[in-house]
Amino acid sequence: MDNENLDEYVVEPLQYSKILVCIDDDDFISSKAAFNYACTISKTMNVPLGIISVLEVGDLNIFQSLSPQLLEERREQIKDDLNVYVQKAKDFGVSDVKPMVSEGNPGHVIVEKVIPKYDPDLVIIGSERSENLHRKLGSQAEHIVRYSPVTVSVVR
Repeated sequence: MDNENLDEYVVEPLQYSKILVCIDDDDFISSKAAFNYACTISKTMNVPLGIISVLEVGDLNIFQSLSPQLLEERREQIKDDLNVYVQKAKDFGVSDVKPMVSEGNPGHVIVEKVIPKYDPDLVIIGSERSENLHRKLGSQAEHIVRYSPVTVSVVR
């Protein structure tokens, strides 16, 4: 490392303008940790917080996926849960909170659709150490970290 440049370097504060937290409706443990961190950063920096939850239609069995009523019930459950997260963020002191629901593979949807549309400069995701997380948002952390065009923070 060039010490001349290091000697001249001055630490500058980092300020985010918009944060996105990814919530896995099927994994409260890792989502809770990510949500706590996202709310803390959002409140401290006084920046908007987007909350995304992705319905993984591919996780449903053939009978569930063919039942419009079951799909609609699952969508409504995710929306209801997101509304609880929104209220908890507001109660914590986050002033600007936007809930979002999408469908598909969480890693791909978040990187290819949600990030470009919401335009955060920080994405926060939870990841749990378990071998039984196949196709859950926690297992999508690597995809989001690898392909996200913005900074990603993984919370365990």
